[in-house]
Amino acid sequence: MPDTDTGKLRIVHCFRAPLGGLFRHVIDLAGEQAKRGHDVGIICDSTTGGAMEQAQLDEMSRVCTLGIERIAMSRLPGLGDIQSARAAIGHLKGLKPDVVHGHGAKGGLYARMFPVQSGDGKPAITAYTPHGGSLNYKPGSFISHIFMTVERMLEKRTGVLLFESAFGRDVYFERVCKPTCEVRVVHNGVRESDFEEIPLDADATDLMFIGELRGAKGIDVLISALAELHRRNGDCPSLTIVGGGPDMDKLKEQAAPLNNRIRFVGPEPARKAFARGYGVVIPSRAESLPYVVLEAAALARPLITTNVGGIHEIFGPDKDWLIPAGDVDALAGKIADLDADTAPWMTLGERLRKRVAESFSVITMTNGVLEGYAAARARR
Repeated sequence: MPDTDTGKLRIVHCFRAPLGGLFRHVIDLAGEQAKRGHDVGIICDSTTGGAMEQAQLDEMSRVCTLGIERIAMSRLPGLGDIQSARAAIGHLKGLKPDVVHGHGAKGGLYARMFPVQSGDGKPAITAYTPHGGSLNYKPGSFISHIFMTVERMLEKRTGVLLFESAFGRDVYFERVCKPTCEVRVVHNGVRESDFEEIPLDADATDLMFIGELRGAKGIDVLISALAELHRRNGDCPSLTIVGGGPDMDKLKEQAAPLNNRIRFVGPEPARKAFARGYGVVIPSRAESLPYVVLEAAALARPLITTNVGGIHEIFGPDKDWLIPAGDVDALAGKIADLDADTAPWMTLGERLRKRVAESFSVITMTNGVLEGYAAARARR
């Protein structure tokens, strides 16, 4: 069903943290929806995000005709959720949305906890994109059991599940349930501007990483791989690490013996970050469908990353270039290959760029989401 069949909608996106790939997804999706004439609003946490994220929200406020409401939301479940949920649902009731689209575990909870009426008197459609979220917890753990139980309960209140990768869909089917609601896989998409060349800084390093500095991102594996190359050869490629996070001090300590080859620069916008290094290394232990991989591919940069989450969906027929997560030797080998001969990596980069342009655009993503809304409304 084409997205034009939805008519003009009142859409509210609900999520917790204005950070990372989830935030990028909402900003791009809501912006494109507004461009197409829909009334769009945002509800998100008031306690996370810095100046960079606030600037993005300020920019979005120009097109969010339903406003941007910020409410204190904790990351993990707690008593504070009662007050936060009441505030979010009270705000939603006043907006009378046609669609409430929850993103991530907390956004999905607030979007689906209680029904909200739309302007036509019928219940608003509830859409949910997990973005990993509750599905990231270790299977069998106590916290995972709690989240999966909640997810099973909330599925009954869901109009459409919109997974950003086939991987995310399959994990949901395995750990939560086989849904009775509408289900779509709608890949994350990048903008046309993401394909514009970014000149390297004069002091650019051989490699760069961008992302949150925490265990799931595997930066410790990258530092260990460079240390191994230095041990073998007496030297190693240089690296810029862009980002902040809970593991910053620990990673700096690990990198200290290579302090003339590794630099930390803190959080920066992606396009500024990509000017700081040539080859992009994303050594994640866990992912869904990461924007940074799409962005690096759009730039046709040499890209070394792991076979986790939906990354193989981006690489397609080139998935054999991916390496196992947590494998220091495999990562060191790929870095050495790139250092020895960039030509094969440049050819791979062009193939990935073409694939992303054809299948992973904001336009395609928005079409898929709106088609999902329309299918759910047709079943209402």
